[in-house]
Amino acid sequence: MATLFERRRNKATQTERVRERRHEGFLRYAGFRWAKISGGLCLLIITSYALIDVTPRHNGGSWYGYTLGTIGALLILWLTALGYRKRKMTSSHWSLKAWTSAHVYLGLSLIVIGTWHTGFQLGWNVHTLAWALMMLVILSGLYGVIVYATLPQALSNNRDEMTQMQMLEAIRAFDRQLHSAAQPLTPEDTAPVLAALDEDPFAGGIRARLGGRYRNCATAAAHRALSASRSSEAEVREKVIGLLSQKQAALARLRKHLRIRALLEIWLYVHVPLTFALIAALSAHVISVFFYW
Repeated sequence: MATLFERRRNKATQTERVRERRHEGFLRYAGFRWAKISGGLCLLIITSYALIDVTPRHNGGSWYGYTLGTIGALLILWLTALGYRKRKMTSSHWSLKAWTSAHVYLGLSLIVIGTWHTGFQLGWNVHTLAWALMMLVILSGLYGVIVYATLPQALSNNRDEMTQMQMLEAIRAFDRQLHSAAQPLTPEDTAPVLAALDEDPFAGGIRARLGGRYRNCATAAAHRALSASRSSEAEVREKVIGLLSQKQAALARLRKHLRIRALLEIWLYVHVPLTFALIAALSAHVISVFFYW
């Protein structure tokens, strides 16, 4: 009996470990495999840079500089293949999770590879431009890693198992109730309510969406106006104010949802164009080195 119990317990433990492996994030993939590889590569470069004597000094035009430059250029081209890899999802050794983990950590190793390739000689030229664009691409990628590691859970918590369409339908339902409840109001109190009914929940622009601040919110304005008004019957007015409060809460949930989604997506509008600019500058850097030097 004890043996049978131990077998079942071991089987349950193995099953739990398999589940943990399946649900591990791309940063922790395979026990931080790519973080270790990237760290080892950076350590090797820093150590060899200190030990290898290049006359008169380390620079991008030395044999050591060419070696690091070739490694960096090939690595940059390989890293740009992630967008294509996303459309070829598999569960094999080179799964999307493995590829993304390698993309992040090897991308960070470019800080050392690219900087040590220059020999710390930077100036106002196309070579430094390529290095600067590389650093900007890495920084924008770091932002992407941070938001994808923190915001999806916030997005899920805010949605509370509701889709975006369901959030919109909840707002429309409050609008229908407000339209009926506002009928007995005086014209003075009806005007702000009608403005709230005509409000576009998506209005406000990219600044409002990213900041989550909607200063010209018609629903909030109607709530303030009716709370301060005394021209309509108190019972009717309180009912409308209650519905406006509920609509405000529904709008806040939708707008928070849109804000989190915008924060998750906005970095790509910086990261991708910068990547193409980097490839162009890298091409100019390579051509100028091999054809004009």
